[in-house]
Amino acid sequence: MNPRLAWRNLWRHPRRTWLTVAAIAFSTVLLIFSITLQFGSYDIWIDHALGVYHGQLQIQHPDYLDKPQMRKTVANATGVAAKLRRDVDPRKVAVRGIGFALASSQERSYGAQVIGVEPGYEPEVSTIPNVIRDGRFLADPDAAEAVIGATLARNLKLALGDELTLLGAGRDGSVAATVVQVVGFFESGMAELDRVLVEIPLGHFQEVFTMGDAAHAIVIAGIDRSELDVQRDQITTLLGADAGARVRTWEETLPGLKQAIQFDMLQGWVLYVSLIVVVTFSILNTFLMAVLERTREFGIMLALGASPARIGALIMQESLLLTLVGLSIGVLVGLGITIYFYINGFTYPGLEEYGAEFGFPASITPEISFFSIGLAPLAILVFTLVAALYPALRIFGLRPVEAIHAV
Repeated sequence: MNPRLAWRNLWRHPRRTWLTVAAIAFSTVLLIFSITLQFGSYDIWIDHALGVYHGQLQIQHPDYLDKPQMRKTVANATGVAAKLRRDVDPRKVAVRGIGFALASSQERSYGAQVIGVEPGYEPEVSTIPNVIRDGRFLADPDAAEAVIGATLARNLKLALGDELTLLGAGRDGSVAATVVQVVGFFESGMAELDRVLVEIPLGHFQEVFTMGDAAHAIVIAGIDRSELDVQRDQITTLLGADAGARVRTWEETLPGLKQAIQFDMLQGWVLYVSLIVVVTFSILNTFLMAVLERTREFGIMLALGASPARIGALIMQESLLLTLVGLSIGVLVGLGITIYFYINGFTYPGLEEYGAEFGFPASITPEISFFSIGLAPLAILVFTLVAALYPALRIFGLRPVEAIHAV
């Protein structure tokens, strides 16, 4: 079938054609921008969540993730970390000891997670040292001092310089008790951390909790997420099979974040598919009307020897051309808008202030990729072509004589 004939047929009713093209183009623009912005926001979610505490990779005892216990440690953790800083690029590596204790002030007591950190290296893998609201971060690796979440400080009614008593269990089952001076309060932007987290120097943590030279996690940050698996394999090889440790990615150590992203993506796609269905029905209406208006014309074509398949193919060509025009306009406009915000960033009221306070970008950068740009146009094309099948198949039910005399 001649595409020129299909193109000419589209413009028999230019107003209707342009309205349909506009609907396809508008939907394409909206979908491209929304999808690229959504994927770009996930980058911020991940970077912020990992940057606050978890890091992109963690080296742990093989059984620690499933059942975290004080005795499940990585031996010679500081030595392993030093080796990683020397032999692995990037070298943002910090050692942590992780314990639980009853944190008590003069007035109240609360359960707390006590983290032993390396003051000199922790700022490379965590944003907590940069969000100290009052006081300062830890300085001496062996000092009896602590920084705590602002919410926990309010619950315990602590002020800077106050003493905080920690009572827990050591690695060997002995009582772990210490009194530390509170030198800083932090607000991480994650309420669950601000409510329970106490950080003390790693050297003091190892002494109090009878850790020796062991620790519970070696945190690694600063890795491009596209190279995460490669870096994990490289570090695993470097550690060797007898290291008694396992390298885990953030998807293993922070599964809730991945699940939250998947749920948000599912919600987004419910809306996107709904919009595509609306456009599909618009295309269906356009070509159903075209078939009904041209029933007599199709009857004459059938009487002259044209096959129903040939006429149906003509309708499908018209649908394809109409959709491609709308998609072409939509992709060009949508890509232009996306590139603009890719260069300048997309923000909304309050985001800049919140980002400045908690240490993440003040604007969202859309993610430009073949997948994020091409997914929506491809979905619209498939849906509209499927919708055009119905009016095309109606041709097979026409009887030439009845069609010619149709009013």
